[in-house]
Amino acid sequence: MFLLQPLLLQKLFCLLVCLLPILQACPQNCHCHGGDLQHVICDNVGLRKIPKVAEQTRLLNLQRNNFPVLPTNGFREMKNLVSLHLQHSHIKEISSGAFRGLKQLVYLYLSNNDISVIKMGAFDDLTELTYLYIDHNKITELPKGLLSPLINLFILQLGSNKLRELRAGAFHGAKDLRWLYLSDNSISSIQPGALDDVENLAIFHLDKNQLTSYPVAAMSKLRVVEDLKLSHNPMKVIPDLAFQSFGRYMETLSLDNMGLEKFSDKAFIGVTTLKTMHMENNKLSSLPKNLPFSRLETLTLSNNPWHCSCQLAPLRRWLESARSRPDAACASPSQARGQQIRDTAALRGCRLPTKRSKKGGRH
Repeated sequence: MFLLQPLLLQKLFCLLVCLLPILQACPQNCHCHGGDLQHVICDNVGLRKIPKVAEQTRLLNLQRNNFPVLPTNGFREMKNLVSLHLQHSHIKEISSGAFRGLKQLVYLYLSNNDISVIKMGAFDDLTELTYLYIDHNKITELPKGLLSPLINLFILQLGSNKLRELRAGAFHGAKDLRWLYLSDNSISSIQPGALDDVENLAIFHLDKNQLTSYPVAAMSKLRVVEDLKLSHNPMKVIPDLAFQSFGRYMETLSLDNMGLEKFSDKAFIGVTTLKTMHMENNKLSSLPKNLPFSRLETLTLSNNPWHCSCQLAPLRRWLESARSRPDAACASPSQARGQQIRDTAALRGCRLPTKRSKKGGRH
């Protein structure tokens, strides 16, 4: 019995040594879930430094802590991290190389911080990053090359920042970007070349900015936009060929609350698949002849000073056939003021242009 005791102690010691890394894997005050996809949850636990976690960690939730500066190499040992949550963490600055080593990271959440400084090289090594949420911060510019490492970026949420302009090369390297949200910034200029690297955007939200004119040169580089949102920009005119480069794909167009006064005659050339269009709360009195009504399912028109002449006859026909009953009242001529375009006598005698039948043999 006496001889077995040291052996037993030795085994217990070996067991403790083996268990020690496991016991130390979960940071203090955090809780962790084991398994192949290990999650480390340190939500709102008063952290002021990036904690050390086990190398096998896949998800690290550090939101609602206090990290004013994300330091260089702060996550370097977390080589298998796939998802990193840093929302509401009082971050002001992201250092160069802050995410170095995170070559497997797919999701990065930086929303609702005070980020105003992102050093060049901050996103180095994030070649697998697909989703970047950095909305509700204080970012003022996107210098050329900042996003270059993000070759697999698919969604970029940059809404509610302080961007003033998009310069040529702003999205250099992010060629796979498909959904770009820039709502609620202060963008007044989009330079030619700013969107050259993201020609495959499908969703592009630019609402609640300060654009006074439609950026034709920059937008003409886009090829497959399906959803374009320009609402709440002080833009008075939509110019000729505005949507031509992606008109075969555009299904949703939002132009409400802009103070918009007119569409140029050729504004909708090339637009063939439009299903939803929002135009309420503007200063529109007429519509261009080439507005594509054929596939429209939803159209909002209220609070515009519509002039009820035969120019609106195509709109009247659409309103009569539409399942919905959008509000669209005449502002002029005086005898029609307040009457719904669908019902007014002012359009009753109008003739609609007829499509010429194509010549050809029997089918």
